[in-house]
Amino acid sequence: MKKKVFFICVSTILLAGLVWLIWGNITVGLSEYEIYESDLPAAFDGYRIAHVSDLHNSGLWEKTIVKLQACQPDIICITGDLIDCKKTDVDTALAFAAEAVRIAPCYYITGNHEINVTAAVREELIRGLKTLGVTVLMDDQILLEKDGQSIALVGHKWGNSDAVGELTDFDGYRILLSHRPECFDDYAAGEYDLVLTGHAHGGQVRLPWIGGLYAPGQGIFPEYDSGVYTEGRTDMVVSRGIGNSGFPIRFSNRPEVIVVTLRVDTFNSWSYNR
Repeated sequence: MKKKVFFICVSTILLAGLVWLIWGNITVGLSEYEIYESDLPAAFDGYRIAHVSDLHNSGLWEKTIVKLQACQPDIICITGDLIDCKKTDVDTALAFAAEAVRIAPCYYITGNHEINVTAAVREELIRGLKTLGVTVLMDDQILLEKDGQSIALVGHKWGNSDAVGELTDFDGYRILLSHRPECFDDYAAGEYDLVLTGHAHGGQVRLPWIGGLYAPGQGIFPEYDSGVYTEGRTDMVVSRGIGNSGFPIRFSNRPEVIVVTLRVDTFNSWSYNR
């Protein structure tokens, strides 16, 4: 009798673990952050930025769209690896973009997977995105306007980040889109207020109280794998992404859409996760 009870308990735990693992690979979560900034123009208080990264031609793109629709963002920022160089499907990437632009203005930068395809494929993707109305930022900027006030949105294409601070001379609140979180020191040196990035895939496998196990560009136990990091005046938000490349399974690392709400800080508060 005791063996039977033990077997039932173990089987139940294993089954629950399997269901949890599957659920964490076929659904898309939402992570919301409020970032308090003392130099944010008052008109942008409450401004909602949806952040999507590392789609990798994932079949979860439709669920990602549903999550974005529910977020009601002011803009959507796509921080690279919209395609996957190992299983490139431009049509899927453009299908996602076509739905995303119906929700809010979309801004896109390249990641390493866009660089590692042929020039013809990359040009097809970028041309298609522009045709759909997505703003492609390749080491340049655009000013976002609201009620007569402006902030700068700067896009860093995949590559050397040493001179990333030179991409803008805007004297005000500046947001940087860049794919690589491991370059945080360069972003902070460039005095950006907010950086949105991905690439780390949340560490792929996440361990309790430890975090991600491995991330490209950072190796074992990456320093920047998920969430908000602060250095000086710069806050960096790292997305766990949507899809996978190479290793197909996530563990304790649910795909996510991020929404960052900007707030005017009048009390020198820290950034915090709601």
